[in-house]
Amino acid sequence: MTSLTSSLQALKLSSPFAHGSTPLSSLSKPNSFPNPRMPALVPVIRAMKTMQGRVVCATNDKTVAVEVVRLAPHPKYKRRVRMKKKYQAHDPDNQFKVGDVVRLEKSRPISKTKSFVALPVVARKSGAVAGGDGLLGIPLESQQPAA
Repeated sequence: MTSLTSSLQALKLSSPFAHGSTPLSSLSKPNSFPNPRMPALVPVIRAMKTMQGRVVCATNDKTVAVEVVRLAPHPKYKRRVRMKKKYQAHDPDNQFKVGDVVRLEKSRPISKTKSFVALPVVARKSGAVAGGDGLLGIPLESQQPAA
């Protein structure tokens, strides 16, 4: 019995966790970077830099009101519902009319309420047949040549 205790005492544990000398608060959040500042190699992530919406008001000079629709879970029922929000966007050439689909890009604050610039949306290439109904790409029966 004494030889067992003497062999355990001779065996020194080098781990700082052996007697609780390391606080658990430093272990709960692992730090991936030793430097508290972000390293230069990792790009900065900016949420919601661009959005897409529909112009709902274009009466003001160089300003359009754009309604952005997004899907978000309902706080109580967790069903995805459409959430609408209106943004004021800068339109320097007054090129957008009501109903146009535009892309909003974040910029420096232009006025008290405007911090977005409205840009035209690039049309996507679709495989629909020209002159068809556009939904399925199948021409209507009235548009097919008579046999």
